[in-house]
Amino acid sequence: MHTGLEESNDGFKKLSAFYAERVRGGVGLIVTGGFSPNFRGRLHPLSAQFSSGRHARTHRVITDAVHTEGGKIALQLLHAGRYAMHPLAQSASAIKSPISKFAPREMSARQIRSTIRDFAHSAELAREAGYDGVELMGSEGYLINQFICQRTNCRYDEWGGSYEKRIRFPVEVVKAVREKVGHDFIIVFRLSMLDLVEQGSTLEEVVQLAKALEQAGVTIINTGIGWHEARIPTIATQVPRAAFAWVTEKLRGEVSVPLVAVNRINTPDVAEDILSSGQADMVSMARPLLADPEFVKKAEESRADDINTCIACNQACLDHVFKGKRASCLVNPQACYETELVVTPAVRSRKIAVIGGGMAGMSFATTAAERGFHVDLFERKGELGGQFNLARRIPGKEEFNETTRYFSRRVEQTGVNVHLGKEVSAEDLRDYDHIVVATGVKPRMPSIPGIDHPKVVDYMTFIRERKDPGNRVAIIGAGGIGVDVATMITEPEGQTLNDWLADWGIDNNIAHEGGLFPHPNFVAHRQVWLLQRRPGRVGKGPGKTTGWIHKRTLEKRGVEALGGVVYEKIDDQGLHIQLEGQRHILPADTVVVCAGQTSVTEMIPVLAEFGDKVHVIGGAEKAGELDAKRAIRQGIELAIV
Repeated sequence: MHTGLEESNDGFKKLSAFYAERVRGGVGLIVTGGFSPNFRGRLHPLSAQFSSGRHARTHRVITDAVHTEGGKIALQLLHAGRYAMHPLAQSASAIKSPISKFAPREMSARQIRSTIRDFAHSAELAREAGYDGVELMGSEGYLINQFICQRTNCRYDEWGGSYEKRIRFPVEVVKAVREKVGHDFIIVFRLSMLDLVEQGSTLEEVVQLAKALEQAGVTIINTGIGWHEARIPTIATQVPRAAFAWVTEKLRGEVSVPLVAVNRINTPDVAEDILSSGQADMVSMARPLLADPEFVKKAEESRADDINTCIACNQACLDHVFKGKRASCLVNPQACYETELVVTPAVRSRKIAVIGGGMAGMSFATTAAERGFHVDLFERKGELGGQFNLARRIPGKEEFNETTRYFSRRVEQTGVNVHLGKEVSAEDLRDYDHIVVATGVKPRMPSIPGIDHPKVVDYMTFIRERKDPGNRVAIIGAGGIGVDVATMITEPEGQTLNDWLADWGIDNNIAHEGGLFPHPNFVAHRQVWLLQRRPGRVGKGPGKTTGWIHKRTLEKRGVEALGGVVYEKIDDQGLHIQLEGQRHILPADTVVVCAGQTSVTEMIPVLAEFGDKVHVIGGAEKAGELDAKRAIRQGIELAIV
């Protein structure tokens, strides 16, 4: 798992603390983020490389930290190939990637042999640096994967053409590495078992390669799912738990080395089911160990309810990394900030009131109570959770239940005094040393004639009450909430894993190339319009790594997305709009308003007399699109001051 610390100043010290905490939490084997074996293989010009004695020496701080805690660690070697974001990119063939700005040059036979030697040399250096093994990145569409598939290998020499020749490169890399590191060094090969792109591998070919890799000397085969350019979700929250464990199972009995299952394994029960049913020998987790470094320890002690569960939102991990920022975690902002966001015991006790039981309020309250402060949490509604109580009702966001469960549990464990259904006044708060306002947000209602018409409903009411909206629904606002409402309206009931696989065109026999087969588009039983004032793309939603999934889902379900809309009025006929100068009437049975939020600030003027004792965080401080990432982090940051 790449964190962004690999390239930052003083990053290895922080990375060491990050890994050490996970070893203390019970992790068996750590695999680092990707390091290139040479300069051309870097993802970006300034990306991490591991190819010299100096690199080996600087990595000692990482391996020493892991070994001091009793753990094991493998260095991932990753050559970007045509995914490289620089003009020196090279690949099996000169075919540009749809997600890269640069077309690669075709590697010469001499360059191929040199790159094989570079992999072996880096593995040898990894051993010198104290690593227990290496993982060779042969999946996700990176260089090794590019040699394997016809999609990116159009050569007709000894390195291309037939499948036997296309897999020569990965096999020769493994042989060269094994020769350099000896037989007591771990070699994990991340094998792309399900490419999810056209001209990808079939199951028969994957099995053939796996057997060749075992013979060449791999210790463990780790499952890879999907190329980065694939247009099918593989790790987002919409993906069912353990949705691809069946892929790993298809290699059982074909090879004797241990097999690792991956993707959307986020609870001990899910992991245990995979192991006990024989689908895999090991499970790999990345984001769940961002969310909770003590995941394994808590599972071992039968404390699964205490685990801060990964909700696969990608907002603070992958979205950050793809923007060149340090990874962290929405539900655990201390991830990758172990040396900075440190919770220490309070020097003296204070009495603190928190108004609002959403994510910001609970984050602050539990952290402050953990430090030893007396905390009273006031929530005017009958339950804690705030906006997450809406989010978890959206199909594909059921994982958000886990966050409300975890923080509610933390409230119990840290001794926060909770007062539900309680409206507080200034008089109630006079005896407190500090008052934290975390009252959240409310829907913004735009000034449109007829906005009070009976067919109009705000998104909070609509999601909470889940009333039948009729056959024709207009959604005002195409941000993240508008996309969620459109998904909710068009979601089929009772969808199973097989339904989900079929919906995305995944061949669970992997008989077709890349594990894909043609499939009919899903057609919704409702007419839905998703509208925004701003011209341009509509319905993408928030998140660099997940927005396209939302957009593709709505396209498949026939949702009509319209940008540059002028809202004229709402009446019995429906929603009257202007689009490109033309007037239209959308005959909507229901108009759902998802036009953003405003902060709930009624308490702030009332508390003015308390001066700097008052602190405002979360949505109350700044209204945003369900911005739990900022809210949870703000809560912790304020509590540790």
